[in-house]
Amino acid sequence: MLATVHSCVLVGLEARRVEVQADSANGDPKFFLVGLAATSVKEARERVRSAIKNSGLDFPRARLTVNLAPAEMRKQGSGLDFPIAVAIALAEIGKQAPARSAFLGELALDGAIRHVDGVLVAARCLQKAGFERFFVPSVDANEAALIEGLEVIPCTHLQHVVAHLLGEDWIPPQPFAKAILESSNAALEHDLVEVHGQEEARRAIEVAAAGGHHLLLTGPPGAGKTMLARCVPGILPPLDLGEAFEVAQVRSLLGDLIPGKPLDWTRPFRAPHHGVSMAGLVGGGSGLALPGEISRANHGVLFLDELAEFQAPVLQALRQPLETGRVTITRSGGSVTYPARFTLVAATNPCPCGWLGDSARTCRCTPGLVDAYQRRLSGPLLDRIDLQVGVCRVPLAELASEPRGEASATVRERVLSARTRQLDRQGCLNAQLKPKRLREVALLEPGSRRTLERWSEQKGLTARGFHRAWRVARTAADLEGTEAIGDRHVLEALGYRLHDVAA
Repeated sequence: MLATVHSCVLVGLEARRVEVQADSANGDPKFFLVGLAATSVKEARERVRSAIKNSGLDFPRARLTVNLAPAEMRKQGSGLDFPIAVAIALAEIGKQAPARSAFLGELALDGAIRHVDGVLVAARCLQKAGFERFFVPSVDANEAALIEGLEVIPCTHLQHVVAHLLGEDWIPPQPFAKAILESSNAALEHDLVEVHGQEEARRAIEVAAAGGHHLLLTGPPGAGKTMLARCVPGILPPLDLGEAFEVAQVRSLLGDLIPGKPLDWTRPFRAPHHGVSMAGLVGGGSGLALPGEISRANHGVLFLDELAEFQAPVLQALRQPLETGRVTITRSGGSVTYPARFTLVAATNPCPCGWLGDSARTCRCTPGLVDAYQRRLSGPLLDRIDLQVGVCRVPLAELASEPRGEASATVRERVLSARTRQLDRQGCLNAQLKPKRLREVALLEPGSRRTLERWSEQKGLTARGFHRAWRVARTAADLEGTEAIGDRHVLEALGYRLHDVAA
C-alpha cells in the first residue's frame, strides 16, 4: 500500500514542502530511504523502525520504500522522523493522512515525539501554502498556535497520533494563542539615573534610541561607556506585534524560544565578545547558514564593546547589514537571507593604552601605534555610524554624591513620543528613511539647509554622511515635538558627525 504524508524542511526563514511517500510492497524485507536525504535524515530509518515497534504498531515485513519528494531538493534535520513514521504506519494499514495536514517532529526510540527547531517558521509557511492542520510535538504547540487559521495538534507519542488518525483516540487541538502585549514592571538593571554627568553622551543615546541611529562612544577606560550603552534598552519601547513575530521566528530557528512563552515583548540586547568569529556575528556554518548575532539583535540593540579589538574582516562584514537591515549568506547548501534591523551601539578606547586625551593620565602610545589602532575602524564603517561621541571621565568626587540626571523612565517617554510621531508620519524610524522620502518628510528651512550644506562641504562629509546628519536632525526635531527642522537641530546632528572627521 502507498501512503503520502506532507511535511517541510526549513531554508532560512522559509519552509519548502516535502511529500513523504511510503510504499509497502512484496519482496525482501528491506527499508529503502530515497530522495536526496542528508546523513541526519538517513539515520531516521533506525529511529523510525524502533519507534514504530516500541509503540505497539506493526512495521512492514516486506519491501519498504520511503521517497522524499521533490527528489532534487536536499533534506536535512531530524524533523522528518515523525512524518516518515506516520507514512509507514498508514501504509501498513492501508489508510491515508487527512487532506491539507502536515507533520513535523523528531522521534525517540520509544515513540515519543520530541522538539525540533523552527516550528513557528514552518507553521507560518505551511499556513500560507494552504495547509489547515499541523501535527507538532506538544512542547512546540504553543509557538505553532500563534499562527491564526492553522489547527495545531499537540503530539506526545506516535501511538496516540496513529490512533487519532484512525478516529480511535481524539487529540484536542491547541487553542489559538492570541498575542497580548505585556507591560514589564521589572526593575531596570541599568538606569540612566545612576549615570553621573555625561550630558552629551546621555543626549546621544536618547537621540539614537528615538530614531534608531547607530552610536559610537569613544573615551578612556572607566569613563562609563559600557554603562551608558547598557542603559539603552531601558529607554526603548517594547516590541510591537510584527516585530515580536520577527524576533520569535529567528529564535525559533535557533531553538531559543522560552517554553510556554513564544512571544517576548522586550527588545533584544546582544553583546558578543570581541573575539567572536564572522560566522558568529553575521551568521554562517556548514550547509545552510544559521543566523548570527546581528539577526538575534533584530529590532533591538547590538552592543560591540572594545570595537577596535574586533577582527577587521568581522567589522567590515557589518557594512552591508548596517545599510540594508538584512544579511544574505551563501554557503554550500544555498543562500539564505535573515533580518538584521538593529541599532548598533559601540564603544572603544582612543588608543591601545586608552589614555589619549585624558586630563589626568598621560598616554604612553607612540603616534604610530595610535594611528594603527584608530585605523582598525575603517572610514566606510565609521561613515555608517550616525552619532560619534567622545566620553570623558567623571571626577571621582562626583561619584560619591547623589546623581542628578533623569531616570530612564522619563527619557523613555520622550523616546516613545518621538517614535510615535515618526511611525504616524512615515511608517518607519528616521534612520530607515530613503533619500526621496527624507526630502518629503524632513523639509529644511532655508537657513538650516544652508547650514547643513555649508558645514558638510567644509568638513568633507560624504553623501551618506550628509543624509545621515539630515536624518539625525529630523530626530532631534521630533524629540522637541516640532515639524520644522531648525538650525539648532542641524548643528546638533553635525556635531555628532564631525567628531570623527575633525579628529
